[in-house]
Amino acid sequence: MTVPYEAVRARRELTVVSADGTRIHVEEYGRADGPPLVLAHGWTCSTLFWAPVVRALAADFRVIAYDQRGHGRSASPRSRAGYGTTQLADDLEAVVRAVLPGGASGAGALGAADGGGAGDGTGDGYDGEKAVLVGHSMGSMTIMAASGRTAVQERTAAVLMTSTGSARLLGSTQVLPPRFSSRRVRRAFHRQLLVSRLPLGPVTPVSRAALKYGVLASGSTREQVAFSARIVHACGARQRSEWGRVLAALDLDAELAALTAPTAVLVGTADKLTPPVHARGMAAALPNCTDLIELPGLGHMTPIEDADAVVAAVRKLAAAYLRVGAASGDARAVDDPRTDPRTDTRTGTLTDPVTDTRTEEKSA
Repeated sequence: MTVPYEAVRARRELTVVSADGTRIHVEEYGRADGPPLVLAHGWTCSTLFWAPVVRALAADFRVIAYDQRGHGRSASPRSRAGYGTTQLADDLEAVVRAVLPGGASGAGALGAADGGGAGDGTGDGYDGEKAVLVGHSMGSMTIMAASGRTAVQERTAAVLMTSTGSARLLGSTQVLPPRFSSRRVRRAFHRQLLVSRLPLGPVTPVSRAALKYGVLASGSTREQVAFSARIVHACGARQRSEWGRVLAALDLDAELAALTAPTAVLVGTADKLTPPVHARGMAAALPNCTDLIELPGLGHMTPIEDADAVVAAVRKLAAAYLRVGAASGDARAVDDPRTDPRTDTRTGTLTDPVTDTRTEEKSA
């Protein structure tokens, strides 16, 4: 595995407790004083998924990534009730409150000064930093699901949604090509792919070939396929199935229409899981769509298949909507090539122990 696909050592790790008590693992990379980016990965992935993107951005940004519940080092819900778009929104809200505390509450702590609890929809008097939120697949759906959360709105400067859809996923998925069967048969086949609890087992040449066919482009490299397989096979069968049920019934059209932050949409033209029809529809429905980026010939794993294109889209949004104030009171654009000499941008430096940052309980 070459450098782009090796894990990036986090500068800081913390644990955030979501509204229902689920523990969410969060990692920070890059500049401690850099403008913030928050990355949300997709179905069956983990923070490792973002390694090529993190490596390219860490010199200039404070990059924050977290494991979705049931993935990576985050806890799994105890029952099916813990899986849903409301819970995705709860987790994102808990993360952004913890990493962008603002006001008088102090870094990494949430208390009475923070106002309402996660998911209560009330303002918290926030006066701190804003971040560019970046989602891939289910991570983008997470951002949509949280579009009505005041705490998330107040902390969002702009959004990049990659390889995703807001609803009607089964009707458009093309893993089983239309020419092979009726629409009804394709829907049933694709639903079974999502909800199956069959274990994926070890990574083999056959499983890599199947994964490449389903989620990557035909031109993807051997390393990209191996990296994707390493990530996807690490997801538990039960967790994969429970989130698959959520995706099979997904309907976030209303939440998409409520996402008012400047938003760019990116998709690979050969994406079988969330084909470009989704991206085009989302771009048309968004109140403030800044860009629709279609990457020719790429599949569903765009941040792995073309990290440079995703990084360029992030930098474009950051340059337009984020500015950082220096200690002297000056401000400079975040695409300034200068780096923080205190930060090892290749591996980072682990400076903080794991902490438990609990969101407040919902008000009755």
